[in-house]
Amino acid sequence: MGDGRIRIKFELNGSERQIDVDLSDSLLDVLRDDLGLTGTKRGCDRGLCGACTVIMNGKAVNSCQIPAMRANGKNILTIEGLAVDGKPHPLQEAFVDEGAVQCGFCTPGMIMSAKALLDQNPDPSDEEIKVALSGNICRCTGYVNIEKAVRKAADDIKSLDL
Repeated sequence: MGDGRIRIKFELNGSERQIDVDLSDSLLDVLRDDLGLTGTKRGCDRGLCGACTVIMNGKAVNSCQIPAMRANGKNILTIEGLAVDGKPHPLQEAFVDEGAVQCGFCTPGMIMSAKALLDQNPDPSDEEIKVALSGNICRCTGYVNIEKAVRKAADDIKSLDL
């Protein structure tokens, strides 16, 4: 392309996407600014707060730290991709049920970190939940209800056999 842009192809929330990105763009820039997926939050832009967490090839990552061109050929899941046929994912329901949502700014990143954990370990210990969420900062809830929500979601997912 010659003008500092490159075309990338990737799977986003179950659909194939192609987009031209600037070599300096982060995955967060592309998701929010180019694709309009604003559920992924821009927090610190330094990979410290977890507000921008998405799942890339099964792993929770800080999208602000991923150059957009690294998404080429990858599978990306954002908070917008969790609901199925308009029905919230059990994690989303558990966060509401357990009062794990206050201002809501950190919630998408927390949920995506929890989803990556539960995909790898459907029955995590309380300590494993804390470790999985350790890269996500919440200023409102004190984390107790968030951890309870992840535990509830794990139990709900097992009972639904998802």
